[in-house]
Amino acid sequence: MATPTAAYSVCLRVRLANIPGSLGRLAVALGDVGANIVAIGGFEAKGPFLDEDVIVNCTDAGHIERVRQALAGLDGVEVLHCADRTFAMHQGGKIEVRARMPIADRDDLSMAYTPGVARVCIAIATDPARVHELTIKRNTVAIVTDGTAVLGLGDIGPAAALPVMEGKALLFKNFAGVDAFPVCIDTSAESSPAAKADAIVETVERVAPVYGGVNLEDIAAPACFDIEERLRASLDIPVFHDDQHGTAVVTLAALENALRIVGKHMDELRVVLSGAGAAGVAIAKILMAAGVPDVVACDSRGAINRLRTDLNPAKLAFAEISNPDQLSGTLSEVLPGADVFIGVSAPDLLVADDLRKMATDPIVFAMANPDPEIRPEAAEGLAAVMATGRSDYPNQINNVLAFPGIFRGALDAGATTITETMEVAAAKAIAAAVPADELAPESIVPSVFDHRVVDLVAAAVAGAAVTAGVTRTGWTNPSP
Repeated sequence: MATPTAAYSVCLRVRLANIPGSLGRLAVALGDVGANIVAIGGFEAKGPFLDEDVIVNCTDAGHIERVRQALAGLDGVEVLHCADRTFAMHQGGKIEVRARMPIADRDDLSMAYTPGVARVCIAIATDPARVHELTIKRNTVAIVTDGTAVLGLGDIGPAAALPVMEGKALLFKNFAGVDAFPVCIDTSAESSPAAKADAIVETVERVAPVYGGVNLEDIAAPACFDIEERLRASLDIPVFHDDQHGTAVVTLAALENALRIVGKHMDELRVVLSGAGAAGVAIAKILMAAGVPDVVACDSRGAINRLRTDLNPAKLAFAEISNPDQLSGTLSEVLPGADVFIGVSAPDLLVADDLRKMATDPIVFAMANPDPEIRPEAAEGLAAVMATGRSDYPNQINNVLAFPGIFRGALDAGATTITETMEVAAAKAIAAAVPADELAPESIVPSVFDHRVVDLVAAAVAGAAVTAGVTRTGWTNPSP
């Protein structure tokens, strides 16, 4: 059975009759239906009844409804209100624009706005590089999406993608002090995939003067590859497709630590990937660059190899550099003997028997969101190291370990791009954030709430940018 999670938590406003057993019946009914009570207020009953809030975690939306039904008509218990806490958190949005200084009098107004602001505008017009010093650009990132590959939900459009982009902006600010803002682009009026990609590139190029970096997010493959390549070529600010490179960076960090536990090395691994989109291709490439000799990626039609005639140009190019033995077949058919499984695809693609056919001490990274390719409960006792993309299980391989620090370091260094050496430096910093005495099968990556990680990654990325010579001439690193 799936584990209850805060992602499906509800606040139950209950009225309990002040008679023996009322609270007990409530707790038993919730337990019988598989819900988990995570908070209940302290109280003192003096009247005939008591109104109280009870926080309950469920497993999915259907489970929430089963909880409602289980409490209906329960003797001595009345549910006054049931609020979905996730929807409540999103009510009205999760971010806002705030002023960095008060405007208290005419003097403040004359400096912040007209007429004083004109002098600053002229300074930038005279020396365009000063825009990084005198505006929000130095610390602002555009989070760009067209909503075509949102989490595990697919093409749901730019408006439906906005809650995810808001969440990303929230993480940027809370973890790295970076001001990020969603830029959700509607390409529905365009007639072809090429035209849609052109629209995204043109839009980003036109708004780029405001931003010090661009985080591409939830854009479907293969368009995402072309869009990132074109924007990196046309803009003089870091462009980073997080679904590709952020996922790859954290995966590499996690794998390095997992190998230390099982006593294996990169150059002896056989890795099977489920998912050949943006994340899958980027993960495969960074692993091969790290020395993994045998990577086989599967899409919905099976293993990618040079013999297939149904591959798009991106997958065809990938086939040329992967699957050295040109294996064919389904995911389950190519998985036997693999040392590592990495999933960035869809839920419930594997069963326990698939893991039993892997090599000794298999490493399983089932990272599909919101539901993994195989749940940890099903892999228990079979995987030597198990990781997912979820925050309610150990070893969350989450991009938040990478992108805040990567952008913090790139912005601090005045980087004009993000290189592969900067990404590898980030991965090594993340892996090193887990002390040797804390490394364990359930602890191969640092917590996303370990704020040391951002500092470590930022320093490593900034140093790599300077070494690579991709920083602005005369950059003085003004503090944000």
